[in-house]
Amino acid sequence: MRLDGKTVLITGAARGIGRACATVMADLGADVGVFDISERIGDTADAVRARGRKAAFAICDVSDPEQVQRGVAKVQEELGPIHALVNNAGIVNNIAPLARMEQSAWQREIGVNLTGPFNMIRAVIGGMAERGWGRIVNVSSSAARNGLHNQVGYAATKAAVLGLTRNVTIEYASRGITCNAVLPGLIGTENVRGMPEAIREHALGFVPARRLGEPEEVAYLIAFLCSDMAAFINGTDIPVDGGALLNPIVLGSRKAVMEPPSSRWAATLAPRSVSPWTGATWTDRPKILSSVRAAIR
Repeated sequence: MRLDGKTVLITGAARGIGRACATVMADLGADVGVFDISERIGDTADAVRARGRKAAFAICDVSDPEQVQRGVAKVQEELGPIHALVNNAGIVNNIAPLARMEQSAWQREIGVNLTGPFNMIRAVIGGMAERGWGRIVNVSSSAARNGLHNQVGYAATKAAVLGLTRNVTIEYASRGITCNAVLPGLIGTENVRGMPEAIREHALGFVPARRLGEPEEVAYLIAFLCSDMAAFINGTDIPVDGGALLNPIVLGSRKAVMEPPSSRWAATLAPRSVSPWTGATWTDRPKILSSVRAAIR
């Protein structure tokens, strides 16, 4: 699988899955444009250049259509036409019950997680349609299917991204454009590795693979979806979660994680490691409060 002659634009690429996508795409022969609101985005561009490929970057808030237009124009000026788009930028702007969620937090999550991909797609899809070839990959989340306790804005917007993905396919598949979504689970990004150990190990107890995923494992799937080899995969969503879709993951506070489960679950579900209560379901922990920026990036 190669991406020679292709230019890929990736949002949220300063770290985590986005940065992994940038370096993997470069390793496969693509030139890479990267966006982020962090000044660290220049480091990602340097990593692409270190692999012998051209790079362009912009500090860009994808929720702002004017910033998106300027950023896309900069990438096209420096790298040429954009053949593939990876919508990876996303935020958790609220960890609280729905009734206590601030309106501004709700709007911000919609702006980045849903309006952002819409803005990016709208900015590049015309050129893709004219050339008769394009690839769009939206990074959603396992929360799109399962929800995420006390993170209604994040779960709702990531679910909405799946609707956006399918509609792009319906409208543009006949023009040689594919649009798919990936749903990462618990991935070993900076945020996830920075979790309190008890919380992380508790969550891993629900992952059949019994380990964190690596950002590169998500990135290689995304790279495949951006290639010629994936031309007939369209409008679908693919989990990358070590089998966690088969179990309801709950990320809780340390206090909640350490509360003993019922004897029924203690007897039937084997613990994984440091947490003696790994394997219990959320029903055994009524005080659970989501405490992390999820299993995303």
